[in-house]
Amino acid sequence: MAGQSLNGKRIAFLATDGFEQVELTRPWEEIRKAGADVELIALRSDEIQGMHHAEKGDRFKPDKTVSEVDAVDYDGLVLPGGVANPDELRLDKHAVRFIRSFFDQSKPVAAICHGPWTLIEADVVAGRTVTSWPSLKTDLKNAGAQWVDAEVQVDNGLVTSRKPDDLDAFCAKAIEEFAEGVHLGQPHGKRPEAART
Repeated sequence: MAGQSLNGKRIAFLATDGFEQVELTRPWEEIRKAGADVELIALRSDEIQGMHHAEKGDRFKPDKTVSEVDAVDYDGLVLPGGVANPDELRLDKHAVRFIRSFFDQSKPVAAICHGPWTLIEADVVAGRTVTSWPSLKTDLKNAGAQWVDAEVQVDNGLVTSRKPDDLDAFCAKAIEEFAEGVHLGQPHGKRPEAART
């Protein structure tokens, strides 16, 4: 990760109760070390609960709520995993809008473990090659993505990884993509209307 500077960049972390704590804290630390300003965005202003697998971890105070932010104000987005976290995020229209806006603006997004679930709801994975926690494979393929079993997969600004053991590779690639910035010509990932019927 040495050599990549994120000075002047602003990166959003979107999470809610049930996020896998290390999948937020480790990228947060690495991205801050690279020079970026980071903000924790949540569904509500209350503290959110981190998890260490099935055990409760620490609680974190969000900087802002997703209903009051806009992707135009950020240079990239990180989506930690945890089972409950993305499951709740994908049901929130503001969270889905926020995620989709990064793709509309061709900005880099990094999602790990169960984090890619939210990408399905935002309808941005069709035509992309991604990885995730293995139980999401069928969901991602049904949404039009090509799924691979790799510690990290990069597809034109979208960084995905499988699990906490992949965090070294995930953080390095996320920082690299955030440093590159906007990916002009980035395919939107949206499925053609005919494919939805």
